[in-house]
Amino acid sequence: MTTRLYLIPSTLGDTASIETIPAQTVALLQRLEHLVVETPKQARRFLHACGIRLSERRIQFYVLDEHTRDVDLPSMLEPLLDGADVGMLSDAGCPAIADPGAKLVRMAHTLGIEVMPLVGPSSIALALMASGLNGQSFTFHGYLPVDAQARIRALLALEKNAATRQQTQIFIETPYRNNQLFAAIIQTCAPSSLLTLAVDLTLPDQFIRTRSIAEWRTDRLDIHRRPAVFLLGAPAP
Repeated sequence: MTTRLYLIPSTLGDTASIETIPAQTVALLQRLEHLVVETPKQARRFLHACGIRLSERRIQFYVLDEHTRDVDLPSMLEPLLDGADVGMLSDAGCPAIADPGAKLVRMAHTLGIEVMPLVGPSSIALALMASGLNGQSFTFHGYLPVDAQARIRALLALEKNAATRQQTQIFIETPYRNNQLFAAIIQTCAPSSLLTLAVDLTLPDQFIRTRSIAEWRTDRLDIHRRPAVFLLGAPAP
């Protein structure tokens, strides 16, 4: 039987409804004995929400985060070569997207291991769907620079791409720096440019709004420590 590396989306927050995870994914988790995870504590919390009792299961966790060395990756794929399936979990949303898991997926392809992505919540896709901005052409940039001047230069470049290419520019920030990034956007970008904030997606306090920069400047929105996706678009025609 062919073994597979399963890419398993998780919920987008601690209080997110487990209903965002398909029943087939939960059923798969019930049988997997090897999981590559970003943070074991978060993975255990997610498994508990899925009804999996770790006291009754023997699951081997392999940690793959931003500090994982490339030389440690092959050991995570050894179970696959020995005949066992492996699952990979991000802390939130889809693994290998804004997540260090991509390098393990690439190694799996190199070794001829079948990779199986599963359906689940993606904050980037959900934010774009709900934004009203161009969904035919878009770019995800991950995190912008932390340095204030470098961040301003990056925002101006993104705004230019949005206007000249009619391309939606998508980016994120560490939640505790959200307010600083929001302030930089509304101070730097042109009043007519459009900004979507998609905050706490799938959570009870979900907030999604698209406004011009001029309109955002009158709103003292507080998104400190709230998971958010930022989307910058060209002015409406």
